[in-house]
Amino acid sequence: MTSEVVENEFEFYSKAEKYWKDVPATVDGMLGGYGHISSIDINSSRKFLQRFLRDGPNRTGTTRALDCGAGIGRITKRLLLPLFKTVDMVDVTEDFLTKAKSYLGEEGRRVRNYFCCGLQDFSPEPNSYDVIWIQWVIGHLTDNHLSDFLKRCRAGLRPNGIVVIKDNMAQEGVIMDDVDSSVCRDLDVVHKIIRKAGLHLLAEERQENFPDEIYHVYTFAMR
Repeated sequence: MTSEVVENEFEFYSKAEKYWKDVPATVDGMLGGYGHISSIDINSSRKFLQRFLRDGPNRTGTTRALDCGAGIGRITKRLLLPLFKTVDMVDVTEDFLTKAKSYLGEEGRRVRNYFCCGLQDFSPEPNSYDVIWIQWVIGHLTDNHLSDFLKRCRAGLRPNGIVVIKDNMAQEGVIMDDVDSSVCRDLDVVHKIIRKAGLHLLAEERQENFPDEIYHVYTFAMR
């Protein structure tokens, strides 16, 4: 659990904020030098998401999505805006959100809100989102803050809405990365946090065709 590897919570968050302030506001910067995997990532995410958007009585709507840890809007631009009428973005780094306004181009007019905030302090507007997408950012929250944030996300869903997490998974336990001040959890720890937040797992999938040297990446859908 993060309580075992995060010695100072304030330092854990402030060090991460400082790290991201120095990262270039580019796709390569967002992906830690792995910009070439962006299309593989987006295509897999689209297939995963579309199974919930297909016709049916419990179909997830396409009115509004929230991109958490949105950076410059890589996921907003290529995954969410093509599928949803409007998108909101939240990120702790103001420079990234500023860059997003030019990076997103014309379609960026459908981004309603740019929230500059850490997820530990962010509350999605209740009953507002069909999809809340949380990618490569849960490692920047302690276990308790992640669980609490997921509870607020659950309250932020519209009927048949889903919360999606896509992130790296450790082989075992919780591993600290001192460079960007983040943690990587194993599947069991993530499952426990999801259950603690009162969310029910609907689907889980391992990402294929990523470089061998990076942690395994999993996508979870829940409500």
